[in-house]
Amino acid sequence: MTPLNESFETHPSGSVLRVSLNARTRLSVVNGELLRQAAARLHALGRRADLRCVIFESRDAHAWIGGADLEELGRLTQESAERFIRSIHEVCAAIRDLPVPVVASIRGYCLGAGLEIAAACDFRLADTTASFGRPEVRVGVPSVIEAALLPSLIGWGRTRELVYRGHLVDARSAHAMGLLEHCVAPDELPGLVAHVVDDILAGAPRAIARQKALVQEWESATLPEAIEAGVRAFVEAYATDEPSTYVARFFTRRRP
Repeated sequence: MTPLNESFETHPSGSVLRVSLNARTRLSVVNGELLRQAAARLHALGRRADLRCVIFESRDAHAWIGGADLEELGRLTQESAERFIRSIHEVCAAIRDLPVPVVASIRGYCLGAGLEIAAACDFRLADTTASFGRPEVRVGVPSVIEAALLPSLIGWGRTRELVYRGHLVDARSAHAMGLLEHCVAPDELPGLVAHVVDDILAGAPRAIARQKALVQEWESATLPEAIEAGVRAFVEAYATDEPSTYVARFFTRRRP
C-alpha cells in the first residue's frame, strides 16, 4: 500500500499536488511505518521541478489525521519509543522542507500527531466539521516534537490549555485562537482552497521558495538576524530574472 494518496493538477505555471495519508482506519490513525514511508515520499515529490504548491487534505470527511495508532503506542517500550516519535517528526520535517507552500485543508478530526502535522504546514484552512486536540496526556505521554510550533501560532496560554487538558476544540474556536487561518462552511472549503492556491500560483516560483525559507529563518532568529537574512534573500532574488519579468508583467496587466 502506498503511504500517500496523490494527484497532480497542471497549471500554466506548474503543478499543484494533492495528498492525503493512506491510513488504514476510518479515524485515519497513523503508525510509525506509514509515517516513515510518507516522509520519504514527500522528500521525493519535493524534488519535482514543476511543483508550485501542495494541498494536504483529508482522505474523507470523517478525519484529516486522527492521531497515532493507540495499539502501537501501547506496545512501545523505552527502547522503541524514540524511533516511533521520530517518525512523526520526519513527516513534519518533510513538510517544512518542501520548497513550496503546503496548505492543510482539514475536514473532520485533527488530533495528536495530526495536529503536529497540521502545525508543520504553512497554513491551515478548515470547514466547520473539523475538531482539534492534543489528547496525549490522557494516554500517558506528553505532547512533544512539532507541538513546539503551537506557541507561535496560538500563544503560550492556549498551548498550555490544549496540552494539559487534552480536550477537543471545534473549528470556530480553533480559528478564533489563531490555529486556523480560515474556517468556512463545508461547501465553501474547496473554493477557498482553490482561491488560496491561485494566489500562490500568481507569485514568482523562486521568490515563493525564498519566502518560505526566510519565514522559517524568522522563527528562530533574533530581529537583527531576521533583517539581515531578508537583505540577503532580496539581493539573491536579483540573481534571477524574476524581478524584471514579474515587474514587467505587472505593468503589462495594468495597461488598458
